[in-house]
Amino acid sequence: MKKYITILLMSVFAISCKSKMPAAQNGTGNAEVVTKEDKKVVEKHYNNKLDFSTLYIKASAKYADEKQSQNVSVEIKIEKDKQILVSVRFLGITMAKALITPTTVSYYEKIKSTYYEGDFTSLSEWLGTELNYSKVQNLLVGEALDDLKKGKYTQTIVENLFRLDDEKDNNVKKSFYIDSEKYLLQKEEISQPAENRMLQINYSDSKVFNQGTLPTSIEINAIQPKGKTNINLNYNNISFNEELSFPYSVPGGYKKVIIK
Repeated sequence: MKKYITILLMSVFAISCKSKMPAAQNGTGNAEVVTKEDKKVVEKHYNNKLDFSTLYIKASAKYADEKQSQNVSVEIKIEKDKQILVSVRFLGITMAKALITPTTVSYYEKIKSTYYEGDFTSLSEWLGTELNYSKVQNLLVGEALDDLKKGKYTQTIVENLFRLDDEKDNNVKKSFYIDSEKYLLQKEEISQPAENRMLQINYSDSKVFNQGTLPTSIEINAIQPKGKTNINLNYNNISFNEELSFPYSVPGGYKKVIIK
């Protein structure tokens, strides 16, 4: 069940592995302090914000851990700031489906015939990290998981990328890497040194539309004592502002998952 749920929620859930590996280093090489004229990095990043009402994505995904790998197809429907429907299929058969709104998370998976219905509070406690609708939507459209306009960051340059290090929480280390030409998010890293957890999200390719620039390749890596988890997500077909339906219902006979 875990692998389908991980794919469904696009790796924000991958941190649920509760990694015990020391936090990863943020890049290689020397970093230099950014000069004052480069202080509008966050503002320029959000100038790339996608302007859409709905977004439809057909994608291919590969999940891999130390024991197995799985290739699946993924269908993603987004009604901006309102709901996200994700369907995971294998050989044309729906193996899992999730409906995410700002207040609720629902999913079911076919392998063990289980389902979950709840809010982000209990789910965040189970995963060991704060989770909300905006983080999931931001991950899918190439924006930083956090609202960078509300944070306080130390800015440096690492390998021609602006690196923003979050200063507000000593327990959770967050780094966001933004390119110096188009100000698109290239990578983000979240680690909890005391808990020895680490999650890294990389954006490689992107495509320009009338609505803005959207990433087309997302790689998620999490490391834990039991091994590594890797998810590669590639967007194959993308369309904006179509009228979409969001059908979701749990099949009969499925058992509800209780998160304690």
